[in-house]
Amino acid sequence: MTDGDHLRLEFMTSSEVALAIAGGTRTIVIPCGAVEQHGPHLTLSVDADHADHLGILVAKGVGGALVAPTIRVGCSSHHLAFPGTISLQDSTFEMICRDYCTSLARHGFERILIFSAHVGNSPPLARMLPRLRSAVPASCRISAFTDAKAWLECWRDAVSEAGGEPIRVGGHADIAETSLMLDIHPGRVRTGRYEAGRLGLLSQGDLELMWRDGLAAVSANGILGDPTGSSASIGRHCIERIASLLVESFSRDDPV
Repeated sequence: MTDGDHLRLEFMTSSEVALAIAGGTRTIVIPCGAVEQHGPHLTLSVDADHADHLGILVAKGVGGALVAPTIRVGCSSHHLAFPGTISLQDSTFEMICRDYCTSLARHGFERILIFSAHVGNSPPLARMLPRLRSAVPASCRISAFTDAKAWLECWRDAVSEAGGEPIRVGGHADIAETSLMLDIHPGRVRTGRYEAGRLGLLSQGDLELMWRDGLAAVSANGILGDPTGSSASIGRHCIERIASLLVESFSRDDPV
């Protein structure tokens, strides 16, 4: 059993879950990811792997929480020009989230915290949140982190603080994502295949073009940013900073 597995719902027995709930564990974290291209040097599992890891850190950070199985496939239609990408329709993603929430609420969880390590899930997650809340009893509170801009800014700050070049942060298969994979799953990084992609954060016009015509319209190799200079130490700092961002956000949503 690896560190944090004792907090993962899927690795517990039903009776162990019942005992945890009866003992006062009423908070559960739902991590979301994606299975999509990440340039020529990273596996398609990046966002799901990242979500798995962050889920444990968030549960520990908020305290008294368990972690639901990561929703590993997300809304990635803008990556479908690249082989291997699997994408859910927004409506499918919403129904999966809804079924997670209603199931967990039925068992007695009263606080559900949702985040996505795939930025592309943030817009549909923000749109569905009112409907998720109406699908569960009033005694159950659902919070979701959907601020993609704050996430990317946090990465830029973290890379700079760890000695990397923030200009290499673009939000996809860049120095931040490559570094975090070097930290948590180094065997899933093809270090000899680094390429620079589109540098700098996308403008609003670029984002609109990407959502309309796909990522290939703004980056031929599927990279936003540049993985050059990536390291496990930068990755660890990025992960720690994002985990703190999520915990702080969920703490603000928690009424006194």
